[in-house]
Amino acid sequence: MSDEDIDTSDLPEPTPEQFARAIARKGLKPLPLKQQVTLRIDADVLQWFKDQRKGYQSRINALLRAYMEAHRSRE
Repeated sequence: MSDEDIDTSDLPEPTPEQFARAIARKGLKPLPLKQQVTLRIDADVLQWFKDQRKGYQSRINALLRAYMEAHRSRE
């Protein structure tokens, strides 16, 4: 059976939020090890991330990585 023969009409389209949380690692290089640090963040910013529930630290890390990568290209 080819991909075109698969009927996916009963599958709902993922929301942008679901798509943003998706993780696909197959075939990619291993993630770097994480290091525990102490970081001072404004209380309201931290609370906002915590209010997003489980995984807030990983989301903070992802945002910092995106910022790093965006600015690394300017060097």
